[in-house]
Amino acid sequence: MAKRRGIVTIANDKVYDWLLPFLESHAATNASTPLYVIPYDDNVGKTRQACKIYNAEFIDPGSAELDALARRLYPLFPKHRRRLRKFLSLVLPLDEVVYVDVDIVLFRDFTQVFECLKPGEAEFIVASATTDYVYNKKAAGHDFLREGMLFNDGFFATSNTMLSLQDFYDVIEKDEKLFHAVRQRGMLFAQPLTNFVVHRRGLKIVPLYDCIPGASGESFYKAEGVSFQADGPVDQVGNGIYFAHWAGAVSLPGRRVFDAAWHDFASKAIVRMKNQSVL
Repeated sequence: MAKRRGIVTIANDKVYDWLLPFLESHAATNASTPLYVIPYDDNVGKTRQACKIYNAEFIDPGSAELDALARRLYPLFPKHRRRLRKFLSLVLPLDEVVYVDVDIVLFRDFTQVFECLKPGEAEFIVASATTDYVYNKKAAGHDFLREGMLFNDGFFATSNTMLSLQDFYDVIEKDEKLFHAVRQRGMLFAQPLTNFVVHRRGLKIVPLYDCIPGASGESFYKAEGVSFQADGPVDQVGNGIYFAHWAGAVSLPGRRVFDAAWHDFASKAIVRMKNQSVL
């Protein structure tokens, strides 16, 4: 049987200006892969409309249990702890999932990303390694944390046979005290938790460039040495960049290397929304 595959994001009307270029980029590069949008909260009137026009499935699998975990871990900042709702991507009717934050635009077909997922070899695919925004110095005292690859969880690919939402509940039930001891503070919510659960489960974490020949691990919106070719952007050594992520950006794209592409997707999306809305 063919595996059920999908690309997933979470969104609401507050990030509508980011959602539209993301949807347009999916339509341009990954239209053959179903797209699912999970609500960040109840402010989703325009989000629902955009999903209809782009044939994306707006899906709410129910977040009560996950929201309870978020309240337990992060009793403050209720709006920000909803970032954990990205983990609902693991309960959708999919065998394999690529999750991406909404402040991303896609440049290449992700079919090969899905095909890289293999038990024991590539169980959790990330863009590249990072050293920031995950753990504090206490993590060095624990082998499974010290030896694990740290990653940005704005993009990941996995299978529901390798990582499930129940794994998050089980790991925290057993190791909540340790998680709080090692997680980095500073308005960080999902990322330390994703890393902690993946590391505790011992999943084989593999960067994109180790999965796909010629793929780049670059995705940061402030990247240098990027150039655009007919089939999409490449990094400074000529490897293909699969997406751009405006992680940490405090305003909409301006004049950096990926920003023109973002604005092009945004302009096309506005035209599409206008034309389809009057039909």
